[in-house]
Amino acid sequence: MQMDGKNYLIVGANSGIGLAIAQQLIEWGATVYALSRTALPEGAPDSVHFQRFDISSADFSGITDFIPEVLNGLVYCPGTINLKPFNRLSEDDFIHDYRINVLGAVKSIQAAIPALKKGKPSAVVLFSTVATQVGLSFHASIAAAKSAVEGLAKSLAAEYANSEMRFNVVAPSITQTPLAGHLLNSEQKIGASAQRHPLKRIGQPKDMAQAACFLLSENSSWITGQVLHVDGGLSTLKPL
Repeated sequence: MQMDGKNYLIVGANSGIGLAIAQQLIEWGATVYALSRTALPEGAPDSVHFQRFDISSADFSGITDFIPEVLNGLVYCPGTINLKPFNRLSEDDFIHDYRINVLGAVKSIQAAIPALKKGKPSAVVLFSTVATQVGLSFHASIAAAKSAVEGLAKSLAAEYANSEMRFNVVAPSITQTPLAGHLLNSEQKIGASAQRHPLKRIGQPKDMAQAACFLLSENSSWITGQVLHVDGGLSTLKPL
């Protein structure tokens, strides 16, 4: 795919899926603007325009000048993995998951809307989880927050269709990222997780990056308001 001359904003590009998306977009010739709470790691593409920003901040005015005048796409990557029995989840747990996964996306999109309108046709990609499709124990808080993300994307897809702006969601299963590190910190855990998936492996950042970049590209120009399940078949298959 060719994305020469196009600008993309990635929120949460310092590791895992966000970093893989940045690398893929740059490989295709795009200009990438990245916001992250921590610095980009050594080895990240030098051409990325980077600014530190904590998505939990109440003040988003600091990123207005950072966003280019014209944006062709936005990807919101920050997420949480807060797995607890339901009776141990506090109100603060639910609020924290909602703030990072939903309100962070809302405020990022609101800040970028003027530039996305100038870059039309433009695209926004958000991230959900397989746990919104399949009931998984201990996922009550994150599943509730990510279900809101899916509803947000569908609503905005309808609202901005006439503005030539598309909104879609990638819903992964467990992926080998720093966020999931405590769940995949041994070969035994990785193997057990892989066996739960019909394709017998866990997700990699590149799997999610390729899906997200497809949804950003003109190859998906007739796709909007959709949830793309990139989960090794976990959400829909039960092989015999």
